Order: sequence, then C-alpha cells, then structure tokens
Amino acid sequence: MGAPSLVPTMVDLRNVHLNLESGAGEVNILRGVNLSVDRGESVAVLGPSGSGKSSLLMITAGIERASSGAIVVDGVDFTPLDEDRRAAFRLSRVGIVFQAFHLVPAMTALENVMVPMEIAGAHDAAKRARDALAAVGLDHRELHYPSQLSGGEQQRVAIARAFAPRPTLVLADEPTGNLDAESGRHVADLLFTLVRDANTTLMLVTHDAELANRCDRVVHMVDGQIAETR
Repeated sequence: MGAPSLVPTMVDLRNVHLNLESGAGEVNILRGVNLSVDRGESVAVLGPSGSGKSSLLMITAGIERASSGAIVVDGVDFTPLDEDRRAAFRLSRVGIVFQAFHLVPAMTALENVMVPMEIAGAHDAAKRARDALAAVGLDHRELHYPSQLSGGEQQRVAIARAFAPRPTLVLADEPTGNLDAESGRHVADLLFTLVRDANTTLMLVTHDAELANRCDRVVHMVDGQIAETR
C-alpha cells in the first residue's frame, strides 16, 4: 500500500465523478470535483440536500468507488486498490463520525470503540478505547449499552471510536444533525478540541453555517460540483 507521502496534502481529489444507476437510469452524483485538503486543515462542506456532500465523504473514505478521476489520501492512490485494501486503509488511517451514530446495540460503549482496532489487529485496543472514552468524558459509562445512553452520549462514543485508532484524517457527516442545540454544541466543541489536540485533518459535512465557520475553510457544493471555496 505504501508509506504516506511527505507532502503537506492529506486529500487530493482530481476531476472525480460518481455515477450511480437508478430505476430512472444513470444519476450523476459527483461531476468533476477537484479538492485539495492540507494536513492538519479543517474543511467544512456546505450545500443543499442532494448536492453530493455525503458522497464526497464516502469517496474520500474509500467506502464508495469513484466512476472516474484521481483520489489520493494520505499519500495513497485509491485507483488500484480493491475494496478490501481500501477497508484496510480506512481502519488504519481514517476515522468516521456519522449523523446516526452507527453504534452496535448489543455492544457496550467500550466494545463499540474497540471494534475497529480489534479488526485491525491492535494489541492494545482495550487500553486505547478506555483512553478515548476518558477523552470524551465517558469513562464512567464504558459498560453501558447504546440504549442506556443519551443521543449526545452516543455521539461522543462514536467520536471516541473515530479517534481511538489515531487516524490521520477524520470525516464527519452531520455530526450534530440528530442532537438538540445544547448537545450539539457540546459535541462540536469536543470534536474540534480532539482535532486540534491530535493535529488531525478534518472534513466536515454540515448544513449548519455556524458550525462550518469554525473550520479553517468552507467549501460550497451545488449539483455535484464545488461551487465556491472560502
């Protein structure tokens, strides 16, 4: 897979297209996206529903394969990688925070945080998971199940899961979208604190302009394309 590049760019997307089949025919989701994100930079992606924001994150994570174009993340070219090798890359270098938390209901908070590290074969998964839960203020809840946690607490577990493997890139898709205002502010503060302390690159999809403005740069998407960057 190769070592990460020494250049300062973390994400480099060049003329990326994503076309998916639907009952009505082919749908052009991404239409020639070009985006470069520096190491340690935080970038917010704003845009209306259906503009391609979440698809952009899925392409960057290697969850979705681009129809065409070049994708280089942390010095690794995704073009020759099959699904298994992209998944291995994701486990070792990318943390993902979803709007819907995606915790396993039958697992405790500690077990949920441990999962990606155990899959990756980390020998110290339990210790790193405990440290991550402590970092989000949930060390006293590590044996609780998702159903026993509030929405804000579940998202904090999801953030701990994303950061525990010490990723170089964190992708957050509407991380406060399912939370009330107070919980959302708490989760946002926590996310940006962890990003800063770990010097991690962040790509954040949101509808919240206030949240987006906390990032170093804001990218606007319209109809599958980058319309504006500021």
